[in-house]
Amino acid sequence: MGVAPDRYLLYGILILLSAILVFVVRHRRRTVKEMELKVQMLKKAFAISEDAVIVLSNDNTIVYANKAMIRMLDLPSDFVHGKLDPVPSIKVKREWIPLDTFLTQLQQSNKDKMQSFPHSSLSIQKHQQHSIPVNLYVHRTPVGKSHTKWCNIVSIHDLTKEYERDRIAHRNELSNLPNQLKAKEDLNKLFAKIHLHNKKLALVLINLDNFVQIRSMLGYEQSEQIIVRFAHYLEQLAKESSYYVYHMSSNDFLVCMPVVETVDEVVYFSHQIQSQLQSFYKINNVRFHLTASIGISIYPDSGSTLTLLDHAYQALAEAQKNGYGNIHIYERSELEKKYDELILFNAIHDAIDKQEFEIHYQPIVRAKDKEVVAAEALIRWKHSEYGYIPPDVFIPMLEKSGFIIDLGRFVLSEVLKQQKRWEVFKFKPIEVSINMSLLEIETEGFVENVSKQLTEHQVAPELIKFEITEGVAMENESQADRQLQALKKLGVSIALDDFGTGYTSFAYLKKFPADILKIDKSLIDYILDNEEDQRIIRAMIELGHNLGMKIVVEGIENKEMVDLIGSYGCDYMQGYYFSKPLPAYEFQEMIRR
Repeated sequence: MGVAPDRYLLYGILILLSAILVFVVRHRRRTVKEMELKVQMLKKAFAISEDAVIVLSNDNTIVYANKAMIRMLDLPSDFVHGKLDPVPSIKVKREWIPLDTFLTQLQQSNKDKMQSFPHSSLSIQKHQQHSIPVNLYVHRTPVGKSHTKWCNIVSIHDLTKEYERDRIAHRNELSNLPNQLKAKEDLNKLFAKIHLHNKKLALVLINLDNFVQIRSMLGYEQSEQIIVRFAHYLEQLAKESSYYVYHMSSNDFLVCMPVVETVDEVVYFSHQIQSQLQSFYKINNVRFHLTASIGISIYPDSGSTLTLLDHAYQALAEAQKNGYGNIHIYERSELEKKYDELILFNAIHDAIDKQEFEIHYQPIVRAKDKEVVAAEALIRWKHSEYGYIPPDVFIPMLEKSGFIIDLGRFVLSEVLKQQKRWEVFKFKPIEVSINMSLLEIETEGFVENVSKQLTEHQVAPELIKFEITEGVAMENESQADRQLQALKKLGVSIALDDFGTGYTSFAYLKKFPADILKIDKSLIDYILDNEEDQRIIRAMIELGHNLGMKIVVEGIENKEMVDLIGSYGCDYMQGYYFSKPLPAYEFQEMIRR
């Protein structure tokens, strides 16, 4: 009778073990099923991926490949567990290496580390002439508990579309030549290497003369053919001489001559182009006479690399002043030669902290009674070594470096502080104009900063005007319009500066959100002796008034100008006859009297 309990105990243990075994088996099956579901999910994720993915064993057997990889390598339908054949090659630096060899080298040098090889080139050996740019990623991972077997996960991102988008962005649509964006990129690289030799570098900017008139005579298609033919001619010329050629805009082309012995070499090259143009194009076997104006800038003769392209455009403008078919070489003025540009460029960033920048105020008078009612804030730089540096020298540096944005904030802050001082000491209200650059207009947060500073300093917005030059406003019309409209909502005024020197259309002027037109000094330099200039100024004043704007005439230098221009009905005047730009303490003495 004593054996029965032991038997029952044994039965109980067996039942418990059976239950545990059933549980373990079911749990394992469930785990395996869950694992299979996860694997299937991962396979589906890889299947829809645009990146090509393949898993290879140590002996180059295909464990897995997604649809993108099947298409890329043209794998057969029964590729799983088969050998990868043919083996593609990848380009590392300048050497083409079979993928399996590359993976073996990776194993020896990096063990199980993740490796990334951006912008390698993949070539399918089956079509050795065909290669595609890719980003290639390899991860080596162990398989099994013993970690004696390994597999390589290879992911390939095809960069063909990205390269094509980049190519289109850097090419002129009509001529297929590299465009202005590409020119700036290439020039930066060339400038970085320019110190490696003692030769000169030349930029030759070519403008096909009178092209608007040519287009009106020949029509759109024929004139476009001229552009294409000329682009092809320059491209061939550049190839023969190892130059670089760019299609900068409609009828502007740039040739970069990276290694030049003498200036004469550049001039000879330019004359070659002009000579070729004389018999370049025929219509119905009749020669169509073409000319080109050419502007040349040469490093180091024309200045630093920072301003070399700008100087080429300035040289082109000078060439065009003298009629068609002229060549002009930019030469640095004595003013430019006086300063070490590198020293100034490096000193700019510390100039605010060192309190080297000052704000000077040039009075603006009301025409009817000659009372000072406004002023233009002008930045001055008093350098510790050079003393006062002309704005013509340092403003281009500020724009090139992007530091003009920081300086613009500094100017606004200083003007608002000064406005608050005048308010506290009971000076009469004086409107102050501040100049805006294109970089400021294009910078996110510009309007927000103006609003913030007006609030912080508690200055009435109507005491501040922002001046934008006609050229800057036209360079990025949509952006300028958005920013200026936003400024107007803050309550500040807008002035269109240098009016008459650019190419503002009447349609654009009608919608431009300006309260004031400032007629540029260059238009009145000869007004006392030139009746045509007198008619132009009268018409511009009348135009501005008809559009509801006030008119400021700049560059007033004598009493005769005051009387003549005053008789035309302008609202305000500005110039050295009334005062040069003054430091704040001198300006306030003037308005106190």
